[in-house]
Amino acid sequence: MPRTQDRTVMKWIAVFGSLAVLLVVYGGFVRLTRSGLSIVEWNPVEGAIPPMTEEAWETEFSKYQGTPEFRQINSDMTQGEYQEIFLIEWLHRLLARLAGLVFAIPFLVFLSTGRIPWKESAAYFIMGFLFLSQALMGWIMVSSGLVERPSVSHYLLAAHLFLALSLIGLSVWTLLGHHYGFSGMGRRARWSVASKAALAALAVLLVQIAYGAFTAGLKAGHVSNTWPMMLGRWIPQGLLRQTEPPPLNLIAAPLTVAFIHRWLAVAGLVVAIVAGGLIGQVRLDPGLRGVVRLICAMGVLQIGLGIAVVASGVEIALSLLHQFNAICLFVLAVYLLHRLRSRDRSSLQAAP
Repeated sequence: MPRTQDRTVMKWIAVFGSLAVLLVVYGGFVRLTRSGLSIVEWNPVEGAIPPMTEEAWETEFSKYQGTPEFRQINSDMTQGEYQEIFLIEWLHRLLARLAGLVFAIPFLVFLSTGRIPWKESAAYFIMGFLFLSQALMGWIMVSSGLVERPSVSHYLLAAHLFLALSLIGLSVWTLLGHHYGFSGMGRRARWSVASKAALAALAVLLVQIAYGAFTAGLKAGHVSNTWPMMLGRWIPQGLLRQTEPPPLNLIAAPLTVAFIHRWLAVAGLVVAIVAGGLIGQVRLDPGLRGVVRLICAMGVLQIGLGIAVVASGVEIALSLLHQFNAICLFVLAVYLLHRLRSRDRSSLQAAP
């Protein structure tokens, strides 16, 4: 990690990280509007300009007409309707290009002027690598829905999301270093009970987010619009008999994935409350105690939003709020872990 604090660099990371969050949420909007497969080619340079003539629109529409999504789902779509979903996806890619420029240009300037020392540049190069990797994964994901089936692989969707989360997490961690300082970063401080509890809660949250991605990719949110029961039962029949081999149902069967996603949320809230109790046993400043309470409160809100999404038949605004709240929970969990680990290092430094 870097060691040199710089508020200008910190503000740059904050802007870039915010754009990364916006891209994730807008990506959810793209998916919910079934716009992600509307552009069938990845042209990072030429694709920055949308079709400008009627002939160009006809060419793009003819390409889309050859996709499984058009043939199996949107065969009655008009060119005007196609233009709407094309522009939604085009804006998604334009935002990604903007985020890339927001990262690359300041980084090169900071690196060339010495504001980011070369010996401390590894974290920033990793950010750039993660950004490029999630962009490439996004195209690989889209490609998976252009050959045989009219939807993308939910595994690739989860991979695309987790690369973005890794980028956001690293950005937040580095930003906090610039804000609070990097002192003691090289010390191998023991993990306190509080830090271990925070890490456990973060791990459970990430598993739950992964199941959220699986649920979205499999469109499993449409399986049942009732809660807490599904299809009239507390435990639906055939959870391990939807596909073969049986263990594959845990990550590939819409009914099973939706069931796990529902109840893992409750388990995650319990873990968060227990972790909060363990963290509360140590002396923390009021602000950090407030973060612990906020995480628990937002966990309750997340479950409530999830129930609302199910009951509404996956209404777009509620779904996006559900996704955004999950990202906020992730950022808060990273913040909490950062501060607790900083406390661990400070305790080591204070030890005789």
